Amino acid sequence: MPTSTTYTNPIWDFDFPDPTIIRATDGYYYAYGTQTKRPGGLIVNLQVARSLDLVHWEYLGEGLPEKPRWAQETQKFWAPHVSEHEGTYYLYYSAKPDTGAGLCLAVATATSPAGPFVDVGAPLQRGPGFLEIDPMAFDDPATGKRLLYWGSGFGPLRVRELADDRVSFAPGSPEVPLLHPAGAGDPRRYDQLLEGSWVVLRHGWYYLFYSGNNCCGPDAHYGVLVARSRAATGPFETLAEATGNPYATLLEGNAHWRAPGHNCVVTDAAGQDWLAYHAIDPQQPTFDAIDDEQGYSRRVMLLDRLEYVDGWPRVVTGGTPSWQQQPAPQ
Repeated sequence: MPTSTTYTNPIWDFDFPDPTIIRATDGYYYAYGTQTKRPGGLIVNLQVARSLDLVHWEYLGEGLPEKPRWAQETQKFWAPHVSEHEGTYYLYYSAKPDTGAGLCLAVATATSPAGPFVDVGAPLQRGPGFLEIDPMAFDDPATGKRLLYWGSGFGPLRVRELADDRVSFAPGSPEVPLLHPAGAGDPRRYDQLLEGSWVVLRHGWYYLFYSGNNCCGPDAHYGVLVARSRAATGPFETLAEATGNPYATLLEGNAHWRAPGHNCVVTDAAGQDWLAYHAIDPQQPTFDAIDDEQGYSRRVMLLDRLEYVDGWPRVVTGGTPSWQQQPAPQ
């Protein structure tokens, strides 16, 4: 049962980028985060924490204790997404292989939401640069298809059908581009680079949440955007297109929280949707990270309530992260 009626961000005050939260059959919420270095120097490939109320979290530590055989030397395990099907937990993530320059889509499985997850033995898909990143699995109730969304560096967000085994793509299934980067050269826009897909079906609409621009470093400029469609594979209309405002966002930073993004959507016991995401605390923006590729940015986990108004989701705190006391999830 929830142990508090209010909460204040952050809900997890350690580096925990790209959070995914699911509710498991044991009644706990489980959160998964990108690889990090913990205080004391321990490198954790897959961060796992659990909570009964989405506010108070217990850190469980390492969920992927053995690196895959094709990525033994890397320290880049990014953007985990976990889903459950018939007692098996499927971890979709991005990793840099030992051979080749680009990141790969990867899959691991476990029989417990806390892991240990074991990689299936080979990448799901390889590609150049940062195109094959940020996977998110979604079962479409309208068609029964198992879908994987991902992307994208400076390419499009994409979707493709998974096979019955959920660890490979359906043979012959097309790779469908959904949204393309836009706004090049305009530093105010967030859609010059797209990543972090998350899909939910609400009120007859498929909402595609995604993040854009620069997540990290001293010049971080990152926010959450949203698009909608009547079908899981599109076509999607962005909030910017629907409003005629190229700067329309679901969530952007403020003086208290910089560069919010890479969200998931989690539903509490009362049926209320919440946006969980990472952001940078200006009072403690950096930490002893694995390397300096992302500017040592310390990205902690935040939570804010969603509502749906006139066919679109919005964050109840006015499109910016909360920093004062808020009503807690139920």
